[in-house]
This record gives sequence, C-alpha cells and structure tokens, in this order.
Amino acid sequence: MSVTVPEPQWRHVPVRLDVERWATRRTRRRVLVVVHTVIAGQRLLDAIRLLEGESRVQTFFTQAPDVFSNGVSEFLERLGGLVLPWSQAVQTGFDLALAAGHGSLHELHAPVVVLPHGAGHNKVIHVGQRGRPVTQRGAYGFSRQRLVRDGAVVPEAIVLAHHEELARLGRECPEALAVAEVVGDPCFDRIAASLASRALYREALGVGTRQQLVLACSTWGPDSLLGEGWGTLERLVTELPGDEYRIAALLHPHVWNAHGDWQVRTWLAHLVRSGLILVSPYEDWAGTVVAADHIVGDHGSVTLYGAMTGAPLLMAGRPDAPVDPGSPMAELMSFAPRLQGDRPVRPQLKRGSAFRGARRYERVAARITSEPGRFARRMRALLYRKLHLRAPAARTTTEPARLPLPVRYDGPGSVVPR
Repeated sequence: MSVTVPEPQWRHVPVRLDVERWATRRTRRRVLVVVHTVIAGQRLLDAIRLLEGESRVQTFFTQAPDVFSNGVSEFLERLGGLVLPWSQAVQTGFDLALAAGHGSLHELHAPVVVLPHGAGHNKVIHVGQRGRPVTQRGAYGFSRQRLVRDGAVVPEAIVLAHHEELARLGRECPEALAVAEVVGDPCFDRIAASLASRALYREALGVGTRQQLVLACSTWGPDSLLGEGWGTLERLVTELPGDEYRIAALLHPHVWNAHGDWQVRTWLAHLVRSGLILVSPYEDWAGTVVAADHIVGDHGSVTLYGAMTGAPLLMAGRPDAPVDPGSPMAELMSFAPRLQGDRPVRPQLKRGSAFRGARRYERVAARITSEPGRFARRMRALLYRKLHLRAPAARTTTEPARLPLPVRYDGPGSVVPR
C-alpha cells in the first residue's frame, strides 16, 4: 500500500506557487530574517521594525544552524511571524535577507545584509581548520574566513557602527570594504533615549530610592564573569548590606540557551532567595543598564554599553580575555579598575566611584558608534535601497527601552513566566 507523505513545509501562503489565489494582500518584495541565536534575533528586530507599516513587503523568519540555536524556536514562536524551516529557506528566493551571524549564509538565494549582534566587533576568535593548529586570530565578524566563500564576499552589505571599524575590517578582509556601510548602533541609541527614564527602570527592578543598584553583567564562555565561577555574584550578595544595595545579574542569552533556563534558575536560586535580581534575557536589557549605580562586568558588550551611562565600572572575568587590541573594549579594559578578590567589595565600589576616569569612559563610549541617534534613519534608508523601493515619507524615532523583567524561581518543577 502506497503512503502519501504530506508536505507541510510549503503550506505558507506567501511562498506557494498559487499565492495569488489565497493571499489577501499582494506584496512586491520578500524579506527573510535569518536568526542564528536569540541574541542575534533580538538585534535583527531593531532592523526589521523599520519596515513597520510597509504593505509592499512580506517578512519571513528562519532558524539558521548554530551551536547556540537553543531557544531560537521559542523566540520565533513568540514573535508570531511566518517561520520557514532552514531546508525550505535555502531553496526559496528572497529579495533581501537580514542576519546577525555568519554561519551558512552562502546557502541562501538572496542578497544578505549582516549586522553585528553586539557592541561592534570586540571579541577575537580562533581561525583554523579542524585538526590543524590555529594559524591566526581575528575579530568576530571581520575575519576573511567568515566573510568570503569561493573567492567572493558573501554579504551584500556589512553594517558597521563606527567609521574606525572600516580600518580594522580593511586589515582583516580588504575585499569586504566595498560592501561595508557605517550605519550606527541601535542599542546605543536606545540607551541614550532611556536615560531620562532612569527612575522607571529602577522601580521596575524593585530598587528603593535610597538604595544603590549594582549590576553584574556576564557574557558567555570560560573567560566571562560567570565562567570564573559564582564567586563574584556571591560576594556582591553577601558582602553588601541589603538596606543600602540591590544586586542584579544580567547574563548573556548564550548562558541561558547553552545550559537551559531551568538550570540557570536552579544554579542561582540560593542567591535569588538572598535578594539577587535575576533579569530575564528575553526582555529588553537596556533599562537595567540605565538603572545601575555601579557596574561589575567582563569583556561582553553590556559592559561596554555601560560606559555611556556614567556608572562607575569594575572589571571581572579573566583579565586576558581574547579581545581585539584595537577595539574599544580593549581600551576600556586597559584602565577600568578590576574587582580584587582579596579585598572587601564595598570599599572597592566606593573607590570605583572616586576613580577619575569619566573622560576616559566618555572616549570609550564615543567609540561605540560614530552615528549616535542615527541608526534608525540610516538603517531604514539602507533597507529600502537594497529592496529597490521608494521609502515612504515617515520620520524614524528611537523609543526608550521597555521595562526590565526580573526572573522568579519558585522551586524545582515550578513554571516561571518569562
């Protein structure tokens, strides 16, 4: 007996051959949003929202292969967009694709615009073939191995935040300079737009008017603040008096996605019960940075963004973490005081506040973007140019960050809303 295998992968109306029979609205362009990781998806939303109200465009999403892909399907489900499986996405033509990662982009049938998924290009990656010694290191997003395939540059456009990144890209992959465009940084702009609402973010986190908020932010991996162990978080929670200080932890989504939400909540449950504010990785994190009175961070992007708020910084994690020596993060790590493990925390916070490095922090913050406040306008212009559409006469705005959401832990087996 023969069995007919259904083909549910092709059920979405806008990619059917008989689309005109079923579609309510005719569109002229198809855009694919390629989501490698949750953090990449969050950054891509800053770009795709610039097409809001554009009835000539149909947007699709797909999950691209990545080692940190856990959590992406849930992220896409919450968006409610049309999601194509990767196997279908690479067999379908699109007028434009947007990505904030590099893996497998050469398989797409579309011009690809690649955005950074953090504050510029700071972290260094090891470049080499499996089973062979590493021959070189390059900043993630700039390495020729990521950008070039079969002698041709894969992206149609590479979005940069600062003009000085052009020189760094030129040193590592000179052939990619022809497609690089300095557009700006959406997170920088959102933090700047949120500074006036600082009291609202503090209230959402449960910080009292007479309390100081100490934000511990950790990127992922063994060189991060958490990669060194729980010691830093435990010291902040146990050494600082609760009537004067609140402690919040903002962890890179890769930490949650690599180990699982339940596991991270379980690992930190004793600290949450002792007063730690564990911030959800699925909500807007920028308001938490704005709310902080002190930042204890590592070589991740959130620490770098913290340099623009005026909050004093203490560095944690490995002091020799792999960062590009020409990056703003390397400059920040060169002068920001480090949290010392053999000294009490509270005096170090006070000394950090007295550190006369405000101008240095301002200089580092200025290196995040050379187009402050202009990401929305410049990115929107880029999208319409690549789509070959005339942009409608609409003013772009940068909205303040949404309120942060603390994560609860009610014990093993509990279902905790994000």
